[in-house]
Amino acid sequence: MRSSFLAVILLTLAGCGGSLKTVKPDEIQATAIRLPDGATVMAETMRHEMDVRRGMMFRDSLPDGRGMLFVHGSPGMYAYWMYQVKIPLDIVWLDANRRIVEISPNTPPCPSKSARECPNYGGTKVSLFVLELPAGGVQKHGLKVGDRLLF
Repeated sequence: MRSSFLAVILLTLAGCGGSLKTVKPDEIQATAIRLPDGATVMAETMRHEMDVRRGMMFRDSLPDGRGMLFVHGSPGMYAYWMYQVKIPLDIVWLDANRRIVEISPNTPPCPSKSARECPNYGGTKVSLFVLELPAGGVQKHGLKVGDRLLF
């Protein structure tokens, strides 16, 4: 009786293993963002000040279907720059209702080694969230000011 009970427990536990999903390290702090065209972007989510400051610095790529979402503590005017960013990006500012208020498409990396020589982009409208996509993402998905993203 005891061995039958143990066998049932072991078989039950063995059946549970297939339902676990392997999580990649870069998906741990991720947000699924639904775009108006129905596409979903998985965005690394940056909430802490140091993460927001680092952003896409030193990265060699941002694959299609991926992004980086910055969550600011309160609504404000948040200009972004491309210092130490190696690839062009589309930068999208969203208000508290997740509506696009500003877009900087195909924002180029800053070629200068001096942070002081890198221009700022956007930050002319009040926003709470900023989404960075691979360059061309805004055009590919037909994003425009006024669109609402779901997340």
